[in-house]
Amino acid sequence: MNWTFFLYDRGGLNIALFQAINTGTPATLEPLVWFFSIVGSYWTAPLMLLGLWCWLKLATGTARGTVIRSRLIGFSVAFLLALLTTAILKLWLDFPRPPAVLGDMVRVIGEIELHYSLPSGHATYAGLVVGTLWPLLSRRGRIVLTLYLILVGWSRIAAGMHFPTDVLAGWLLGLSCTALSGWSLSLTDPIRQLTRRTSTWVWFAVAASVVAVDQLAKLAITRKFAYGEQVDITPFFKLVHVLNPGAAFSFLANAGGWQRYFFILIGLIVSAWLGRMLVQQPPRIEAVGYSLILGGALGNVADRMLRESVVDFLDFHWRHVHWPAFNFADIAIISGTALLVVHMLTQHNRIDTDAIENYNH
Repeated sequence: MNWTFFLYDRGGLNIALFQAINTGTPATLEPLVWFFSIVGSYWTAPLMLLGLWCWLKLATGTARGTVIRSRLIGFSVAFLLALLTTAILKLWLDFPRPPAVLGDMVRVIGEIELHYSLPSGHATYAGLVVGTLWPLLSRRGRIVLTLYLILVGWSRIAAGMHFPTDVLAGWLLGLSCTALSGWSLSLTDPIRQLTRRTSTWVWFAVAASVVAVDQLAKLAITRKFAYGEQVDITPFFKLVHVLNPGAAFSFLANAGGWQRYFFILIGLIVSAWLGRMLVQQPPRIEAVGYSLILGGALGNVADRMLRESVVDFLDFHWRHVHWPAFNFADIAIISGTALLVVHMLTQHNRIDTDAIENYNH
């Protein structure tokens, strides 16, 4: 006997409970299984973020707005943490899915998957949603959240995708990531207060952190995966090991070789300019944007200097739609650019509002 017998199989209870739910779900409930598999998917995260943002804009009172804003930021951090942790656990444990264990005795709704069962990604995401919204809702809202959590887990078992233990592990992971993100944000309050005074070294530290995380992830991929290897994590996400001689998202990847030196030069020029902007102590959100772009640019420049090409390993796809593989440096660049655009738009709206008020006076 080993630890899986007690903690995962639980003496056969895990399989027995799976069979009871999977075979006991009538065919008439298949649309319900599909629905909760969809609303419990990571793909609904943008809708979750949009909903929290709209709720923040409609909030009345400073205290309420502060709470919603903290949940919005906390969900974003917890989502990234949960996605990374789920990918690591699936690859490390590599537990078989029900069709690989029980064969034709499993009724599968959707595409058959055989690997990476623990933890359930859908259950993890449902735990994130519940953990984020729980403090914001009344008693009735919390009852709805609990039903949502249970039905998402049920849908994954009824669809033949996961065992009950996978679902329980996903719930625990999602709720834990939400709690951990809230705790970490509370610890960083002194740092956020410090950054309001816009110390330049803080922003360079952020850029350095981006470079470090990006390079460590790429090192792990190059050590763990053979070139060209692909590992499915979810139906829409897989880890890959590819080399991209182009820019972000494979731009100019097939240009012929000259682009390596061109992008090194451009990256160093842009990095120098971003460093100069940070030294001038811009507003906080603008400085965050500059530091993220700086870290991402240097991360990819380091690849081009050390490996000749950029290591890409995050691959998202849906049916016949396939987004080019990318890395953490690309995410930092896009996130920083988005922050700068948001800052520019808010500043523009503020100027327009002030102009109108001055005109009325």
